[in-house]
Amino acid sequence: STAVASRIWRPDCGAKSSYFSCCRDIIGKAFSSDATPRDSGRVDEPFKVEEAEPVKAAPPPPSPDKLLVLGGSGFVGSHVCKEALERGFVVSSLNRSGKPSISESWADKVIWNQGNLLEPASLEDSMDGVSAVVSCVGGFGSNSQMFKINGTANINAIRVAAEKGIKRFVYVSAADFGLVNYLLQGYYEGKRAAEAELLSKFTYGGVILRPGFIHGTRRVGNVNIPLGLVGSPMQMVLQNAKPLTRLPLVGPMLTPPVSATSVAKVAVRAATDPVFPPGIVDVYGIMRYSEQK
Repeated sequence: STAVASRIWRPDCGAKSSYFSCCRDIIGKAFSSDATPRDSGRVDEPFKVEEAEPVKAAPPPPSPDKLLVLGGSGFVGSHVCKEALERGFVVSSLNRSGKPSISESWADKVIWNQGNLLEPASLEDSMDGVSAVVSCVGGFGSNSQMFKINGTANINAIRVAAEKGIKRFVYVSAADFGLVNYLLQGYYEGKRAAEAELLSKFTYGGVILRPGFIHGTRRVGNVNIPLGLVGSPMQMVLQNAKPLTRLPLVGPMLTPPVSATSVAKVAVRAATDPVFPPGIVDVYGIMRYSEQK
């Protein structure tokens, strides 16, 4: 049977050709292009290109020049709005009734949104297209009211801003005043709760300003109260007395006052300068940064 198989499968290569060279020729012909029959009448089908699904355009990136100032109609907030406008930024703010009844010219240049910080859903639209938020929200009252105004309201704003992808958030808080902290427990507990939330949500873009007594011209109704008449001399005296603030009990009460203009200047810089370091800035840091150009 082996001989038979050899005769069946052994190719007839002739007397002068070796067996292996003959096999090589056969294999070569099998894989050559001539070994494949051509169909001259065949028409290749056109290459089908499937249409890709349309990609939804991403929303436009926030303008690097647009700031949202919370509490913009208040004492510190109004100074922040004016500082930002003077530096050429687009400024928006939030108010329960929309535009407040402020007769000063700067207020006409601010985009006023209607919303309530205690209702997080009402904040979302006002944060569209915003690159940074500055919160100057704070107030006094009963302990529960103070915690709600200084704590809950700011925490809501911080969370919505984080969800919106806003990169920087500046919070104007307050310095410790020793015994005063116990008298205004809700105020300081609210401030510190908001600070903790900010540091957790904005690790790299959260800045907390802790001024002491803020002086400047404060408008109450139609009356301008020149707080600078008291604050400026106190600042001059206490700004170089930092060691006294370490005294037990009364030391924190010797924290030097700082002007609203200085706080506003640093707040705007912290909100717009990407290399401004995150974290807590005390009153001495505020005075130092405000003197830089």
